[in-house]
Amino acid sequence: MDKSFIHETAIVDDGAQIGEGTKIWHFSHVMATAEIGERCILGQNVFVGNNVKIGNNVKIQNNVSLYDGVVCEDDVFLGPSMVFTNVINPRSAVERKNEFKSTLVKKGVSVGANATIICGITLGEYCFIGAGAVVTKDVKAFALMTGVPAKQTGWVSRAGIVLKDDLICPETGEKYVLLENSLKLYKNE
Repeated sequence: MDKSFIHETAIVDDGAQIGEGTKIWHFSHVMATAEIGERCILGQNVFVGNNVKIGNNVKIQNNVSLYDGVVCEDDVFLGPSMVFTNVINPRSAVERKNEFKSTLVKKGVSVGANATIICGITLGEYCFIGAGAVVTKDVKAFALMTGVPAKQTGWVSRAGIVLKDDLICPETGEKYVLLENSLKLYKNE
């Protein structure tokens, strides 16, 4: 596997862990205790704070900041200019660094352009956050979330396709089952 690529205008502080095959593009900044997995792409002007963990094969588009406490598992997509927060009630004159809240972005999640994710929540596996949505609470696995504030408007497959009533992905043929208002991949065993 190829080693990582860091553009000459990017800043990667000493101590940051960068996985093989990862590409860090123009004007990005990775802080010293950040951990970035293999085969990731950080677009232009991405900030990765201390105590941020990014899994493998994560794609972060231009102008995204991941502040202290954000954890992204494998195969996450973060759209252009989407936003993570880290304090519930920020004030310029009140320091609240001891109140930072963690945000967990589970495997396979996609977050659309200009969406906002309020801190302290979990985005469930393979959920899909629509462009411009404002997510204020935990999101179920495979949920499609849209609007301000974000509300669930459907279910999506692992391939990111909106599912119809039959809960079969038209692209992959994968079948899903709805159990107690949670969607799960059907495994024929």
